Amino acid sequence: MHIHGLQKMSMVDYPGKIAATVFAGGCNLRCPFCHNALLVTELSQSPRLDTEQVLAFLRSRKNLLDAVVLSGGEPLLQSDAADFLAQVKAMGFLVKLDTNGCYPAALKEILDRKLVDYVAMDIKNTPEKYAITVGVPDFDLAPVRESVALLMNSGVEYEFRTTVVRQFHTEADIRAIGGWISGAKQYFLQNFEDSGNLIGTGMSGFSEEEIAAFRDAAAPYVGSAGIRGY
Repeated sequence: MHIHGLQKMSMVDYPGKIAATVFAGGCNLRCPFCHNALLVTELSQSPRLDTEQVLAFLRSRKNLLDAVVLSGGEPLLQSDAADFLAQVKAMGFLVKLDTNGCYPAALKEILDRKLVDYVAMDIKNTPEKYAITVGVPDFDLAPVRESVALLMNSGVEYEFRTTVVRQFHTEADIRAIGGWISGAKQYFLQNFEDSGNLIGTGMSGFSEEEIAAFRDAAAPYVGSAGIRGY
């Protein structure tokens, strides 16, 4: 595994659980509003952690943590992501995966092997605006559609989520996303916040009232619509 970050304790990355978060380096997307350029476009400047040392740390926290989250970057870029999760799962932790949905074959393997208890998948925008939102002009949406279907039929707890950015999203877009993922159990809107380490420039978020209107636009389509970032 190419691991470039470890948050030793988090109260927010796995809903309702105390977790450690492991950050895999590298991503196939170039979202201008990405909050962690060090894991995407500046990977050479981000020190790599030894996988065995990370696993040893997790073993030492078996009675202190509830869960482990594998995030990124995009963790499913790593060919050994499933094997890493298998080792974590064998320690007795709950496991959550964060993914952009671009690697449905890898996601299917992880689901089939029952290596995760929770999956959070990003929905970047409407199909029509996906390419510009992810910064890849010739982006192929088919794998993302496949991953959406996989999760909705998996039996694993999951959520879809969209980071909303004023320069990319409108209320009509959020309503259209709701229609796309109609029937999903959970959908969260995350207000953009400038981390100071973005891939692009000139990004901004929305007011609390605007985000609430977005949530209400998506709510008729999903089991539960929520807001993060306020």
